[in-house]
Amino acid sequence: MAKAALLDYDEAIERFEPVLGFEVHVELNTRTKMFSSAPNPARSENHDAAPNTLVAPVDMGLPGALPVVNETAVRFSISLGLALGCEIASSCRFARKNYFYPDLGKNYQISQYDEPIAFEGSVDVELTDGTIVSVPIERAHMEEDAGKLTHMGGSTGRIQGAEYSLVDYNRAGVPLVEIVTKPIFGAEGRAPEIARAYVQTIRDVVLSLGISEARMERGNLRCDANVSLRPRRGPGEDPAPLGTRTETKNVNSMRSVERAVRYEIQRQAAILAEGGTITQETRHWHEDTGTTSPGRPKSDADDYRYFPEPDLLPVVPARELVEDLRAALPESPAVHRRRLKDAWGFTDLEFQDVANGGLLVEVEATVAAGASPAAARKWWTGEITRVANAAGREPADLISPASVADLQRLVDAGTLTDKLARQVLEGMIAGEGTAEEVVAARGLAVVSDDGALLAAIDDALAAQPDVLAKIRDGKVQAAGAVIGAVMKAMRGQADAARVRELVLERAQS
Repeated sequence: MAKAALLDYDEAIERFEPVLGFEVHVELNTRTKMFSSAPNPARSENHDAAPNTLVAPVDMGLPGALPVVNETAVRFSISLGLALGCEIASSCRFARKNYFYPDLGKNYQISQYDEPIAFEGSVDVELTDGTIVSVPIERAHMEEDAGKLTHMGGSTGRIQGAEYSLVDYNRAGVPLVEIVTKPIFGAEGRAPEIARAYVQTIRDVVLSLGISEARMERGNLRCDANVSLRPRRGPGEDPAPLGTRTETKNVNSMRSVERAVRYEIQRQAAILAEGGTITQETRHWHEDTGTTSPGRPKSDADDYRYFPEPDLLPVVPARELVEDLRAALPESPAVHRRRLKDAWGFTDLEFQDVANGGLLVEVEATVAAGASPAAARKWWTGEITRVANAAGREPADLISPASVADLQRLVDAGTLTDKLARQVLEGMIAGEGTAEEVVAARGLAVVSDDGALLAAIDDALAAQPDVLAKIRDGKVQAAGAVIGAVMKAMRGQADAARVRELVLERAQS
């Protein structure tokens, strides 16, 4: 497939106004599925289950199997709607969304159409420079997830070129909340940044509520990014009609959301600048090439032949329940960030480094696991981010906060220097085990035996006999040459501060 032409980003923004929209799917971490008693694979303990083992007749679409609504999923959905500033429906109902695909055993999806559980909200999104953007929420509705297809025999893992496909129904029926925004105007050149910040904010909200693990690499949280362009009009003229939109499906990292929106703006702008037209379609995001490719023509609601689900009664949440859930809401992400900044004692720049990297959750969890705020920030914004960027991955995908805290405990105990700890981190990310296991396997612990250090110091002094005289004459910086030689001899496994103390003691003896 020929590579699409792209217009320079700044020129694209100068000529066209981007209009954004997002559909974020959140898998809820209920114990069981949305309409059956099968275990929910969105929970970590079920994530690696063998294919087609977490299923029930309802999930498989077997004849005569009837759905039952998961009460916890309804509660979680109401809490999320409230956190997004939505109105909660006094009565809502499920509908059948009809389409035919192998991973949908019933040949329809139970969703909500014209009667969502939550509607008409907004969420404030903070950009890297502190600018607040209000994103309007149209609705947040409940539905079930589809199964998963694995395409075999091709070179890309996609259906094109595959010889056959395997169907895993474990994910079928997982409870979802789909959050749909209204069109977002005024994004201008910051459209990609707004896209990333919005998804990050939704993730923060979901995690604060405790209703989902929100791990994008596992599909707990997925984003469909809608982008359209319209030509700019002169001063005083009415805005041009909305352009034709594309929907980039199931983007699975915040970095990718940002890149996908930028790419689509440039791709669409190049087509429109040449007098072409945009096809209303879904598009697939390719992480390796940083491009999108055509999926299928985008269906409108009429194509799905929605009609009320006849096997489920309307959901009528009691007002008392709604108010109880409202009272139990955690602080908003913005308030939470301000509290963390004060508690951690970070400067504006230090805190911005964490927030802009989308690492607040990871740093907070690392601190909760026992690391100091400064150490947690150092690891996540430093070495872990460096490795993630080099691999084209998200930092949170590489290592858990608890593991980072374990690594820092070894540094605090003097078992590791910072240099050795970076080698241990490398091993942990590579899957070699816990911090303690990597230290043992690689033999990386700091040498704390003064006898061994003194022997190395004496060897270094013998090779540089004038150093002691210089130190005794007050030229303490001369000790650096000996310290360097000792560190080299000990393969970096000595505490430089302790070596310095011993060198100075030798000079005084």
